Amino acid sequence: MTAPATDAHGSATLPDGFDVRGVRITPNVVLAPMSGITDSAFRSIVKELNPGAVGLVVTEFVSIEALARHNLRTHQMLRYRPAERPLSMQLFGAEPARMVEAALIAQELGADILDVNCGCPVPKVVRKGGGAELMRRPGILQEILRSLGRALTIPYTVKIRAGWDDQSRNAVEIARMAEGEGAAMIAVHARTRVALYTGEADWTLTARVKEAVRVPVIGSGDVVSAAQAVERLRTTAVDGIMIGRGSLGHPWIFREIAALKAGRPVPPVHPLERFAAIDALMERLAAELPPRAAFGRGRGLACRMLKTVRGGAALRESLTRAPTLADMRALLQRAAESYADGGFESVALAS
Repeated sequence: MTAPATDAHGSATLPDGFDVRGVRITPNVVLAPMSGITDSAFRSIVKELNPGAVGLVVTEFVSIEALARHNLRTHQMLRYRPAERPLSMQLFGAEPARMVEAALIAQELGADILDVNCGCPVPKVVRKGGGAELMRRPGILQEILRSLGRALTIPYTVKIRAGWDDQSRNAVEIARMAEGEGAAMIAVHARTRVALYTGEADWTLTARVKEAVRVPVIGSGDVVSAAQAVERLRTTAVDGIMIGRGSLGHPWIFREIAALKAGRPVPPVHPLERFAAIDALMERLAAELPPRAAFGRGRGLACRMLKTVRGGAALRESLTRAPTLADMRALLQRAAESYADGGFESVALAS
């Protein structure tokens, strides 16, 4: 494993940013792409809750087939606010010509970076040859990347897994090939496809990928606290950290990482700040998504974000019974007012 850089006193220093072929990512902490989560509403809220602490955000993955057919809903998935920049748009699929066609659309829509999903383990994705299946088909992946290099003017990156299973942990080989074809960054989730999200991510493998290539390497997996993120940066040679599931219930993790890196006290998150963030997110979801989708996403994220709040279990139960997004927002408003007065639990169950 490559030793981390040290300062003049021999202490480990933390990298603060990196370049993706002309796109500066500072700080070196990335909001991971998450299907059904990282839409513009969530990404923009995360940026606002963590001013200056998120270096890059990535869209939820988008099908190249649907995008190339100009499916309206798929195009809408790539909406963004200027404040989200720099922005990476992630695509999945397995047909080189279609990938180029979709990537050019993403470039035209304003993507700063194009990311190729080579890590999604979901059966409906891998059955079509995309996601982690591409790690079992390096020839097709190589053709995709070579075609992108010829067609795009923006940089492209890849997000990979350790491999398909423990008998084919080929992340190092795939990373070398991707770099050779022009990939400007490699993100590594160091679990195999077969492992899904079980067990522990193998950060020693991520370090080996970093040793094997010269482009920036971003580590992902099991980073659910600011302390873990800083520890990974201190003890490995990765250029940055990608945060996914760790941000779902606690999107303030990015500002906490920034504080720890700078040696500052970690700013607390007041419960009323949580209520305000949830309400802002729900308002944004209602404006951007169909009612049913906004309702489902809003409820799921609200329940995650309330887990650490006193009386949160009762409130989450009430949210599951609320029939509409507007009802959920009203319930949360009453709960916030009650929390400020110290009577949160008794009001949480009110309908």
